[in-house]
Order: sequence, then structure tokens, then C-alpha cells
Amino acid sequence: MTDAFGATSTTEDVLQGIDLKGKRALVTGVSAGLGVETARALAAHGAYVVGAARDLAKGKRATAEVFEAARKSGGGFELVELDLASLASVRACADGLAAKGEPFDLIIANAGVMATPYGHTADGFETQFGTNHLGHFLFVNRLAPLMRDGARLVNLSSAGHRFSDVDLEDPNFEHKPYEPFVAYGRSKTANILFSVAFDRRHKARGVRAAAVHPGGIQTELGRYMDKSSYDAMLERINKINEQLAADGKPPFQFKTVPQGAATSIWTGVTAQADEIGGRYCENCRVGQIMPDDQEISVVSEGVRAYALDPVHAEALWTKSEEWVGERF
Repeated sequence: MTDAFGATSTTEDVLQGIDLKGKRALVTGVSAGLGVETARALAAHGAYVVGAARDLAKGKRATAEVFEAARKSGGGFELVELDLASLASVRACADGLAAKGEPFDLIIANAGVMATPYGHTADGFETQFGTNHLGHFLFVNRLAPLMRDGARLVNLSSAGHRFSDVDLEDPNFEHKPYEPFVAYGRSKTANILFSVAFDRRHKARGVRAAAVHPGGIQTELGRYMDKSSYDAMLERINKINEQLAADGKPPFQFKTVPQGAATSIWTGVTAQADEIGGRYCENCRVGQIMPDDQEISVVSEGVRAYALDPVHAEALWTKSEEWVGERF
């Protein structure tokens, strides 16, 4: 069944014939792009979806189609406020959900920022690492008791994890020059390592975790890139496509949003739990480990071994607990 899906599969393809009535899902970053489509697809198949957004007004404007999909399917949808760049906001949101005591079958940690200018979260962490990793680390761990046996956690990572491993000694670039995509790479590697460590802790009760790369998609995620950086990226893609053509291979093409969200849905709903647990998924399948000396490319597939290293994952977990001031 899972072999039928690939890079061009959409959310509707991977959910065809699946009834999610009675299932509850939480999706972060439900105010644009992948988050909205992920929530819509789940709600359209009968799930009750809790969407988290930093800006509730923007989230409400962006999710009219999600509310409509839920109405038509008999599912449900609600929005909650969550600013992952503020641990106080993370705790407040998690506490509110915990107080309701309603369980979840699926959590998709979709929200994130990319290539931001140098800055810090409300708690003093480098913006991308603090938002993409530490905010979700605290949020998900506080909600773990609400996850039903057999539930799944999907962390949105990226092929950008190949830009850099995490740096546990200098996470805030206090001793090294700041580079936006190195910082992004650190945060996306952290998303994968978090999945590895969370999966190990919870798989005894059937709760599995995985990281996903949605693919190259033109969404609001690139809003911090200046024109020169964006043009340079397109030029690299053009050169890669020239080489692919010379090799007789099809060119790289940006995915649509429904294609980009498909891997999150495949990993969270369709794939077998033992297939995806503690793994990195892309194009609706489990990604393969790429050699350390393989050239970084925005279009190639694969995951760096350092991002799946269980010892490395435990070291990041310990440090993350120290940084957020809580033990899990």
C-alpha cells in the first residue's frame, strides 16, 4: 500500500478511503501553507483537529476552508494560541490543553521559521533553534501524557538539516559567526534527533515519532530570505537541473502545498508504525542514510547519519531539558 505513494502524491491521495472520525489531531503552525493544508486534509476525513497559531486573527482568516471541511465531514476544528518563540506561551497553551484532558491520536509539529536574521526568542535562545526545536520540545513533552497508546508524533524537519549538525556547546552563536542557513540546519537536525529520542521513550506503549522533509515548496517559510539569497537558490537549482538533464534524469520541480503536506499525513496516518518510528521520511517513504561525503543538494534525497544517532539524540535531549528548565 505505502509503495504506491511518492513525491507527487497529495494529501488526498494518501488519505483515500480512510475515515478519521473519532480521531483527534493537533497541528502547529495552522495559519498558512502546509499547516492549513494538513489540518484541512485531516478534518476533511472526519478528524477533530486542534490548530495552533501564533496569530489567532491570521489563523482564523487562513482556515475558513478547514472549518468548512470539518463541517462537511462531521469532524471538528478549533484554534488555540501558541507562540513557540516564548516558553511562557508554550506552557500556557499546553496547560490549557492539559486542563481539558482531551487525548490526541496525532501531533504534527509543523510550525517553524527559516533563515531569519540573527536574533533571539523571548527566553534568549537563537531564534531558529529556540522556535523550531526548543518550543516544540517543551510543548510536545508537556502534551505527551495526552497522547493515546498508539498515537504518533510527526516533527517537520527539512533537507536543510544537511547544512549543519547541532552545536550543543554554542547553540546561540555566541562564539561563532551567525549564518542563517547553518542555524536553520541546526534546528532541523534537532527536529530529527528529538524524534529519535521521543520514539525510544514512548514506543513501549505504541506511541511512535518520526521526522519528515516535506520537499521544496514555495510557502511563507521563505519570507526572511532577501532577493539576492532567493535568486542564488534558484540559480543553484537551475544548475542542478542542467546536470540532471545531462544525466537523462527529470528536473527538480517545486511541490504544490498538497504534495508537500502529503508526507506529514502519510507518516502520521497511513504508514505502518514500525516502518516510520524513529526515522526520517520524505516523498511518502522512509529516507535512506546518505554518505557524509555526499555533496549537499537542495534536490537530492537522504538523511545525514548524525541526525539519527541515538547517542547524539540523548545528548540533545539532556541539554534541551536543561535549557527549558524541565525534566521529561
